Amino acid sequence: MFSIRVFTLLEKTLLGSPVQFIWQKTLGNFLAVTGADHTVKIFDRHGQKRNEINLPSNCVAMDWDKDGDTLAIIADKCSTIYLWDANTNKTSQVDSGMRDPMSFLLWSKVGALLAVGTTKGNLLIYNRQTSRKIPVLGKHTKRITCGCWNTENLLALGSEDKMITISNQEGDTVRQFMILRQDSVSVVVGKKTLFLFNLNDPDNPIDLEFQQRYGNIVTYRWYGDGYIMIGFSRGCFVVISTHIREIGQEIFQARNHKDNLTSIAISQSLNKAASCGDNCIKIHDLSELKEMYAIINLDDENKGLDQLAWTDDGQLLAVSTQRGSLHVFLTKLPVLGDACGTRIAYLTSLLEVTVANHVEAELPITVSVEVEPNFVAVGLYHLAVGMNNRAWFYILGENSVKKLKDMEYLGTVTSIYLNSDYAAALFEGKVQLHMIEGEGLDAQEERETRLFPAMDDKCRILCHALTGDFLIYGTDTGVIHYFYIEDWQYMNEYRHPVSVRKIFPDPNGTRLVFIDDKSDGFVYCPVNDGVHEIPNFPPTIKGILWENWPIDKGVFAACDDDKVYTYVFHKDTIQGSKVILAGGTKVPFSHKPLLLYNGELTCQTQSGKTNNIYLSTHSFLGIVKDTGFNELKQILTQTLMLKRFSEAWEVCKLLNDQSGWNELARACLHHMELEFAIRVYRTIGNVGMVMSLEQIKGIEDHNLLAGHLAMFTNDFNLAQDLYLASTCPVAALEMRRDLQHWDSALQLAKRLAPDQIPFISKEYAMQLEFTGDYVNALAHYEKGITKDNKEHDEACLAGVAQMSIRMGDIRRGVNQAIKHPSRLLKRDCGAILESMKQFSEAAQLYEKGQYYDKAASVYIRCKNWAKVGELLPCVSSPKIHLQYAKAKEADGRYKEAVVAYENAKQWDNVIRLYLDHLNNPEKAVSIVRETQSLDGAKMVARFFLQLGDYGSAIQFLVMSKCNNEAFTLAQQHNKMEIYADIIGSENTTNEDYQSIALYFEGEKKHFQAGKFFLLCGQYARALKHFLKSPTTEDNMAIEMAIETVGQAKDEALTNQLIDYLMGESDGMPKDAKYLFRLYMALKQYREAARTAIIIAREEQSAGNYRNAHDVLFSMYSELKTQKIKIPSEMATNLMILHSYILVKTHVKRGDHMKGARMLIRVANNISKFPSHIVPILTSTVIECHRAGLKNSAFSFAAMLMRPEYRNKIDLKYKKKIEAMVRRPDTSEAEEPTTPCPYCEFLLPECELLCPGCKNSLPYCIATGRHMVKNDWTACPNCDFPALHSEFKNVLQSENICPMCSERVSIVHLKKIADCTPYLSPEEMEQ
Repeated sequence: MFSIRVFTLLEKTLLGSPVQFIWQKTLGNFLAVTGADHTVKIFDRHGQKRNEINLPSNCVAMDWDKDGDTLAIIADKCSTIYLWDANTNKTSQVDSGMRDPMSFLLWSKVGALLAVGTTKGNLLIYNRQTSRKIPVLGKHTKRITCGCWNTENLLALGSEDKMITISNQEGDTVRQFMILRQDSVSVVVGKKTLFLFNLNDPDNPIDLEFQQRYGNIVTYRWYGDGYIMIGFSRGCFVVISTHIREIGQEIFQARNHKDNLTSIAISQSLNKAASCGDNCIKIHDLSELKEMYAIINLDDENKGLDQLAWTDDGQLLAVSTQRGSLHVFLTKLPVLGDACGTRIAYLTSLLEVTVANHVEAELPITVSVEVEPNFVAVGLYHLAVGMNNRAWFYILGENSVKKLKDMEYLGTVTSIYLNSDYAAALFEGKVQLHMIEGEGLDAQEERETRLFPAMDDKCRILCHALTGDFLIYGTDTGVIHYFYIEDWQYMNEYRHPVSVRKIFPDPNGTRLVFIDDKSDGFVYCPVNDGVHEIPNFPPTIKGILWENWPIDKGVFAACDDDKVYTYVFHKDTIQGSKVILAGGTKVPFSHKPLLLYNGELTCQTQSGKTNNIYLSTHSFLGIVKDTGFNELKQILTQTLMLKRFSEAWEVCKLLNDQSGWNELARACLHHMELEFAIRVYRTIGNVGMVMSLEQIKGIEDHNLLAGHLAMFTNDFNLAQDLYLASTCPVAALEMRRDLQHWDSALQLAKRLAPDQIPFISKEYAMQLEFTGDYVNALAHYEKGITKDNKEHDEACLAGVAQMSIRMGDIRRGVNQAIKHPSRLLKRDCGAILESMKQFSEAAQLYEKGQYYDKAASVYIRCKNWAKVGELLPCVSSPKIHLQYAKAKEADGRYKEAVVAYENAKQWDNVIRLYLDHLNNPEKAVSIVRETQSLDGAKMVARFFLQLGDYGSAIQFLVMSKCNNEAFTLAQQHNKMEIYADIIGSENTTNEDYQSIALYFEGEKKHFQAGKFFLLCGQYARALKHFLKSPTTEDNMAIEMAIETVGQAKDEALTNQLIDYLMGESDGMPKDAKYLFRLYMALKQYREAARTAIIIAREEQSAGNYRNAHDVLFSMYSELKTQKIKIPSEMATNLMILHSYILVKTHVKRGDHMKGARMLIRVANNISKFPSHIVPILTSTVIECHRAGLKNSAFSFAAMLMRPEYRNKIDLKYKKKIEAMVRRPDTSEAEEPTTPCPYCEFLLPECELLCPGCKNSLPYCIATGRHMVKNDWTACPNCDFPALHSEFKNVLQSENICPMCSERVSIVHLKKIADCTPYLSPEEMEQ
């Protein structure tokens, strides 16, 4: 509550106490005050003295009439009644005609009647309108002290004679009770008791006594619906009810004042109660008495306060004091205010207006005005205030205010609005538009002012508004006019069915909310004349505020007395423009909204201040990170309603929930915000939607784009409507086709694309066929035939054929299917017919479609064997062949049956027929061998057994896994060798092998016994028999003994065999190769290597160089595999032997240089070839001579001339060699050099020891030269290195590796870039 002190009248002004005062009724513009100075002073509401009435003595009583026009005053010991007219400020006197002094004065509540009582109990009723006086003598016997009129013009009077009279307006006494309400009377008796009299039950008055601690009753007031507030002298006040159920109960009690309470006052308009006592005033809200609303302290009033009174409108509260002064406080300010953009102007005192712009942080400007205004308006640069028909204009500077002018209009101004240059005032159904300043200077004369409407327009303007560009007004005929100020002419008008009561344009004037005579609200867009009804629009709405924050263009708030409703106008949605209700916010009592900016509502209060309220629909602006999930979901809904997508994005990030992102994405689609929708879908990984939106985002046709988006949101009917309204209506047809809404698609096709009807009909028919509606499917297939699209028509005719069959028109369907070129159709129709048990037609179609297996199967069901026989060559199904074979066998036609059984892969039946009926055992045997059939083998075995061919019988018994029978048969008929040979090649059990071994052991057949003991794992017995076995040319027994020891891994058996091989047991050492094989079998590779070297040396000495090479190579490979170091002697011997073998390859290819180089290497190691020294040296001389290596040829020729070799030279070459020696030619080209693969040192290409790094170099298996890094490859089989280019050349003439003698294909030869593994540290023993 506002408690500004408006003015104070000190005791010097009033000259003593007690002070009497009374406010003008209704208006409250004047205050009449009297003290002890025989005058009544009349002040206006601002404290200015307007008149002073001199009395002959002290004032006894004064009262205003019901309208506040006339003040009546009576003085002590004076018979004159003084009347002051508030309108004319004149005083008149009326003689009462009473002889005795007057003591009481009271105006009627409903008429111009004045009641005056005297000290002797007489009464005068004076009619102000007629000047009639009605004296009533003897109304009471003593002084009349109090009284009251009621609304029926009955007058109740109280007197010191302890009597109460009730009189009518003529002065006649009616009853003896004082009436405060229509049906009850209340009287304070002796300051202790309150008596209540009910007129309907006058014999039962209610006597209410109160607690002694309260003190005396000082005063009381009726208020509300039968409630009484009573003030007590000791500072308490009590509220009681006169309702029958509550009578006598204290509804509320409070001690407001410490020492005493002197007066209480109630303002019905403010709904407040005030009490005064001590030196303070305390104010309560009548709806919540427990809470103290305000306290006004008067610290300088040490003698205490006296009386308290409010104006009828509750704006001013006057209190008199015990020392004789009077204070007037402002308790309610007229809520006047206006806004222009973010600037607001509002009344802060009765004569003060404040202009502020909190959004742009401008300092408030205070403007003192000359009159208490009825209206306020603010513009960009001006302020206007006024009352009645006058307005005062002020120029608003940055820090100062300058009064511009005042202006009178042709009627009482209802409202006024300003823009930067013009003011528009509404009065008496007209609007005057005029320039605020600068008339007659730069402005054209006709643009200075204009009156609306024009003279010939008979309408009344009910509301208006002024924007930067437009004057807008609404009339009682329902027309909204837009007047464009710049062109000084009307731009637009909209006709509404009923009167337009209020209009509220947005800051730009491009949208407007208007309220009509039915209290319905609408949003009007003048750009396209679109009108959109505001949903759930309360009829109590007083005003509309548009959002001034630029981003929220479509948001506006509708305000009534206690609530603000937030609406959003969505201009561009896929459903068109619409208004939605976003939510409501409660507004505190008597708050008038002035400005809406970013969800913050600036309200003006009765106290002349502003208060900011955040709309509940904008709670997301204060979001914090720890907000709960459900609250975040609500906030997300708010942001989407308000199209605040950036804030919604942040909310979704906090939510971290897929459904939230989807909701945001759907809202973006709804509002056609494609870029933001793409961003959202990209975030949640919905690739399909991103691609779809990217494809359509460039579409300029609004309806087409909206149609696509409606389709994406599954609103297909809306999408169709939008497509049809767009420039591409055929999109609706495409959508329905894609959705398989065929009925709709056909309807659209008739209108948009008749040529598409056949294709849609075909697709529709396919769906109908799938759902089993064959009748309609047939009809649509027939409709789909175009006669000019072959592929399409074939599909339709296929459908016709299938549907005809399903409908029972088999002949038509079959004929159609036979004529149709499709094999698949014949198969499908055949299947349908087969399911319908129409076998002959089904088989016919299968046959026509070349589905011979199916056709034969159906013919079999018809028992049509002749047809089956015809089709059999084309049938691949074994099942059909089997059925046919059984039928033919039953008929005794065995040859045909055998062929059919063969085709059916029924080999047992084939064998049975060949043996039992066709007498062809050779064929039966070949089939058994080929198919390995167990049952067939048994049949053949039985057949041979009957013939007495026991060997064949044994063979087939083993084949049929009947080993026991075969063994018994072999034993009986002395055919164990046959049985053993067959068993040895089969996977048989150890028991079978053991039984054979024991048999042979009994027969003293040591080799066979040993062999089968080995197979069953009895190694010691096997070795014993092998060593006992007589020696043969191939020494198989020794080989088998080695294998036995290798498998056994038993040291005793090994030693036993070594002793045998070394000749320890019989004095005859065996060949070293067996020892080598033994070591290999035992995986004793080092011993095997040493043995291999010995064997190779023996082979080499014997001239078997290839055998020696192979032994060393196999040993070398084995050691390499086992990652064992290779002895250097083995490596060197292998290299020399390989060089010798390469000679033949090079000479054969005609490459004498390479052959000569290899022979030189061999000749330099000639001691390793003792059997062929002369032939090798001879070949060396000849090849060196051919290759031009004359010096080398000479040196080896000289060697041949030694006595031990000379006579052994082949006579063919002897003379030539002698001539070479006699006439030596030592010319010889130097050998080419290539880099060492280790250190890049250049050395002769056939040199294998590098002088630079002393490493033995790997050699090429194709040429014998040392390897080079950049031409490296290896044999895919043995992994020996070779020069890539040379190896390729060798393989072109013969595709065999010179080292391992395995086949090698050039395509498998790969060049090796990294040869490091081949150059790893020397593996050979040094």
